[in-house]
Amino acid sequence: MAFTDKINVDLKEAMKAKDEVALRGIRAIKAAILLANTDGTGQEMTDERALPILQKLVKQRRESLDIFTKQGREDLASVEREEIAIIERYLPAQLSETELRVLIQEVIQESGAQGPKDMGKVIGLATKKVAGQADGKAVSALVKELLGS
Repeated sequence: MAFTDKINVDLKEAMKAKDEVALRGIRAIKAAILLANTDGTGQEMTDERALPILQKLVKQRRESLDIFTKQGREDLASVEREEIAIIERYLPAQLSETELRVLIQEVIQESGAQGPKDMGKVIGLATKKVAGQADGKAVSALVKELLGS
């Protein structure tokens, strides 16, 4: 089933179930997809194309969650947490820190990286390899740690 079809089916199910939390999250995804479909490229929405869109939605909500938590706005923070949970259903399973560490060590060995000067190359290769299975900040932090900078 195509990604957009899955979103539409899930949206209908959420409407039938009167699940307001799921509706809010899925509508956010659908809006982002519609925006991407009208960007002028004429490309069809595929799982590969949808992945960065979903990651961006989660990242935006995490940033908002952080702000709301710091400001003591638990009412708004809980809304962001709920939407993150809904959007993450459509993302691939996240790697644990141990799995990510092993993957980055493999990338370092394969690329022949020697130290901090090779950090950009390693981060680029590792980000392609994890393809949505890890947060960019986590990848960057581990690369920095493993390359000793």
